[in-house]
Amino acid sequence: MGSATFAQEASEDAATGTVDPATGLDLGQSVQEDPSYVKEVYDDWQLQCFRSDAEEDPCQMYQLLREEAGNPVAEFSIFKLPDDSAVVAGATIVVPLGTLLTSGLQMYVDSGAAKAYNYSFCSVIGCFARIGFTQEDIDAFKAGDSAFIVIAPAQAPDQTVLIEASLKGFTSAFENVSISPQ
Repeated sequence: MGSATFAQEASEDAATGTVDPATGLDLGQSVQEDPSYVKEVYDDWQLQCFRSDAEEDPCQMYQLLREEAGNPVAEFSIFKLPDDSAVVAGATIVVPLGTLLTSGLQMYVDSGAAKAYNYSFCSVIGCFARIGFTQEDIDAFKAGDSAFIVIAPAQAPDQTVLIEASLKGFTSAFENVSISPQ
């Protein structure tokens, strides 16, 4: 019965052109090129672009945020919005699963006042906060040294985790970010 199952699977795979019908050996498939690439690096920020058929590929700012031991803990990406928007830029911040969602995400620059944001959704890679920045927020990022993100773990809701995002290179990266069509 095992050889009949193997023969059936091999013939199904052979129909797609990935398995040699005589030997049952995998012939391989073309690998799809990753649609994203890093176009430039501005100190601690990457200009992450996405291949498209447009005249110019759309790009966003990106920084992988690490905790003190160097382990990745969050992702921070920023994109510009059209001039007719109420905000000048949008951001997506991805934090680990197991984050206490009801406490929201807080962010502040250097020793400035914190703003609180809600999470939008979670997936297998983490929980997402999709937030908007005013010109005042962007000016604070440009003038600052670090942005701090505060989250709370679900297992210890009375504690907080402080995640630092370097603002070194922020201004140069922001100048090269594409305007998102939304």
